[in-house]
Amino acid sequence: MAQLMLLAAVGIVAWWGYKKFLAEAKRVSASVRRAEKEAKTGAQGTLVKDPKTGEYRLEEKSGDM
Repeated sequence: MAQLMLLAAVGIVAWWGYKKFLAEAKRVSASVRRAEKEAKTGAQGTLVKDPKTGEYRLEEKSGDM
């Protein structure tokens, strides 16, 4: 019975790790696509609208690649 519980725990940890890996891969891929698009068009960044003031500002990057 202990082996079954250990196997279940390993399976759950593996599933959780796989999901986290996929989420990180999507985030990095989107960041790379955005950087490639900016380089292709010669843009200096991406503008986003501030919902409170209605002004457009450069998007803040959330970490390095």
